Amino acid sequence: QVQLVESGGGLVQAGGSLRLSCAASGRTFSRYAMGWFRQAPGKEREFVSSIGWTGGSIYYADAVKGRFTISRENGKNTVFLQMNSLKPEDTAVYYCAAGRLSSSFLYTSGINDWGKGTLVTVSS
Repeated sequence: QVQLVESGGGLVQAGGSLRLSCAASGRTFSRYAMGWFRQAPGKEREFVSSIGWTGGSIYYADAVKGRFTISRENGKNTVFLQMNSLKPEDTAVYYCAAGRLSSSFLYTSGINDWGKGTLVTVSS
């Protein structure tokens, strides 16, 4: 089991940037694929991005391609989500997730652990 704690959320104007971090506990972090999901008010949780345990096998939702970048530092047990050119429709609670295969995150499948989320609000 991996415990996940997100940080970096906040209020930003449209066009701005935020960098989310997810700190993981546990010595096996480097063997987990990691990902980000988000849930807007009144909507279901949706996939945002995922990354394999080596730092490869990266996937993005179409809605964030070209604007968001996922990365990880295994030595620091941390995964990041750099979010640029933010839009009001990016407003959501963002959740960090850990699992075995980054590709399975596309289907919100194979998730072993979830963080509690961090709120991102983008004003117009």
